[in-house]
Amino acid sequence: MLTLRNRFAVLFVTFAVLISVFVGLVTWNTARRILEDEINDKHETVTSLIAHDTQAEDIMDYRLGYEQVEVWQARQRDLVRLKNDGDVAAAQFFAWRPGAPAAEALVTDRPDIRPRDSLLWVNAYPSELQQAYDHGRASTPRAVGDNGQFYRWAIERLRQRQEQPEAGEGEAPVEDGIFLAVRMPANYEEPLRRLSLWVVGLSVLMSVLAGLAGWKVAGWIVARLENLSRAALRIQRGWMNDPVPVTGEDEISRLARAMERMRGGIRRRDEQLRLMLSRVAHEIRNPLGGLELFASAAQDAEDPNERRQILGRIRTEVQGLNGIIEEFLGFGQPAQAKPKIHDVRRPVSEAAALAEAEIVKKGGRLHLDVPPRALHAVADPAQVKRMVLNLVRNAADAGETVWVEGAMVNGEVRIVVRDDGPGVAPGLRDRVFEPFVSDKEKGAGLGLAIVKEIAETSRGRVELIRPQDGDGRTEKAGAEFHVYLRGPENLPSNSAKVGKFFRRGRKR
Repeated sequence: MLTLRNRFAVLFVTFAVLISVFVGLVTWNTARRILEDEINDKHETVTSLIAHDTQAEDIMDYRLGYEQVEVWQARQRDLVRLKNDGDVAAAQFFAWRPGAPAAEALVTDRPDIRPRDSLLWVNAYPSELQQAYDHGRASTPRAVGDNGQFYRWAIERLRQRQEQPEAGEGEAPVEDGIFLAVRMPANYEEPLRRLSLWVVGLSVLMSVLAGLAGWKVAGWIVARLENLSRAALRIQRGWMNDPVPVTGEDEISRLARAMERMRGGIRRRDEQLRLMLSRVAHEIRNPLGGLELFASAAQDAEDPNERRQILGRIRTEVQGLNGIIEEFLGFGQPAQAKPKIHDVRRPVSEAAALAEAEIVKKGGRLHLDVPPRALHAVADPAQVKRMVLNLVRNAADAGETVWVEGAMVNGEVRIVVRDDGPGVAPGLRDRVFEPFVSDKEKGAGLGLAIVKEIAETSRGRVELIRPQDGDGRTEKAGAEFHVYLRGPENLPSNSAKVGKFFRRGRKR
């Protein structure tokens, strides 16, 4: 199985080879076309220069025997001299007309070819010859000569000054074409071969560099992933002190940040668990110590009335101990919410009535202010009652007077619980809803954490209002908590969507 490092190297090399092959083929074909066009232009230019000073009428009447004429011999010497210069391999004047079996030589650079001899090589290029007859110029495809080199013929029709005589009645006009054919080298294999070698060398170099780059990039990515893997192993083994290394802003860095947040969350939960265990031990040990003393006193008491009083105190301690256990169980295993549309004034009033007796017994007061019209919200009535009861009991522990208010604000039901106590210490305001965070001597510090969990389960929220955010009340400043619950108009219309909405809330 290929490792990630090897996969990156293979991918980079494959990509480099494909790009090199594609660029090489495009470059090779482009260079070949350019060289062919250049050779064609050169051939046509040379042919035009040679044919420029020769008129068709000057040579069209050459016949067998003209090779003894000085004018014919001088023209042949010119062609031989042109051939000996090196750029031209052969040059021939010939006559041809459509339908003729072969072209007839007029003047060539070869002494063995006499005027009006047949030029058989012309028969191999009928279409090019017809093109030169019709349009005045044509080039043949490349062909291999006797010496193994590539050549190409450029054919150009000579101009005529005289007008051809008109054909007689019943005869089709036939006009002889006088042509100049020049054969020149058409070798571009050597430049293309050098270009091919250059492309192959460049492809090999690019492949090597791409492989090294892929290996380097893969090594950099693998090293960072290995750091995250080692960090995950440390977290799995419970070594939470070393942070997850985070560098950069790329995807791996975002993964590292997520792992660091996970490490922080696990560490906080571990700390909360250890704190909860110590709190459980502390909160249970104190009542158990009192129960032991009261049981010992009841055992030694002879007076029935005194024994009855001690047993009553034992019962009170047991009830307190049971309340502490219920509080821990409520935080560790929250009850499943059963949301429904209901008037929250009823659970709020029931919670206030339960807490009022405790407040009055301590010499305090409770003021309940709810509007006469219904306050409909979608939540679990039992959970709302428990949430308000926790807030009111916390407020009663902090101050003498507690205010409970309800109102509809921006489509949400707002429940306000405030007191006239000293308020929340500045150092605890940002952590007041965390478990086991409290400035009271008694209690496990779970009341506000439970309130926050219930509110979020109902897709609502709870907020601590800072003193400067008050509304100008003249009463003694204390702590003020606002609970917001969703109104029916803010939720989906049918019941199936409402249930799905709250199931998503419980997963948060």
